Amino acid sequence: MKDQMLAKFIEAKQKDINILKQQEIQGSLPKPFKGKRPELIKALSRSGAAIIAEYKRASPSAGIINSRLSADVASEMFVRGGARAFSVLTEKKYFQGDPDYLEVFAKHDLPVLRKDFLFHPLQIKETAATRASALLFIVRVIREKELLRELVEISLEYGLEPVVEIFNHEELNLARKSGARVILANNRDLDRLVVDLNISRELIKEKDSTETWICASGIENKHQINEFYYQGFEAFLIGTGIMSSDNPEMKLRELTI
Repeated sequence: MKDQMLAKFIEAKQKDINILKQQEIQGSLPKPFKGKRPELIKALSRSGAAIIAEYKRASPSAGIINSRLSADVASEMFVRGGARAFSVLTEKKYFQGDPDYLEVFAKHDLPVLRKDFLFHPLQIKETAATRASALLFIVRVIREKELLRELVEISLEYGLEPVVEIFNHEELNLARKSGARVILANNRDLDRLVVDLNISRELIKEKDSTETWICASGIENKHQINEFYYQGFEAFLIGTGIMSSDNPEMKLRELTI
């Protein structure tokens, strides 16, 4: 059934949101981080293709990917492997993530993207209390264009870069209307959990010169990175390909050479 998986992801986040609501009522929400956050766009705009290495322990499509690799060890390996930025899964039920992992990666002073199913302003406040530099909004999760715009604006007020994930041309238009500066083209259908690289090949044709674009899902080798980089993508978010490797550091080095 269409949207069945997305509905499960959204439902799984309701408990966390209810906790945040209680904290807000009690006045116990964590305070926003006031320090400097590394700039995601600046990091991705340097010469050459940028790799955003993702800490991804599990997923609904792949099952357990690598639950033995700790966040601390992974962060060190990603730095040595040449990652330009990090993506950190924080969804617990389906991806074995945790918001605490954000701080582990942030200690390296590279931009950290919080990747989760985020659709409530309190989730932005929760993220703002960490040293993360950016957070992900998925258009297929946030269906109301006014809500998407609101979430983007709140994020920018906290100094967080909103990365808006799209899957088709209609969602690209919604992302632009929200004021997003960073567009993530996801080659994976979140309902059927299948990958089609032609999604990125088609969407990149509509790129505006003022935007920074990230290609995600299905990127496994340097040949693919070269192809999409010359088509206009600045960055590549790679999780499973790195985390499933016997040597994530060496795999990352192969992709960044």
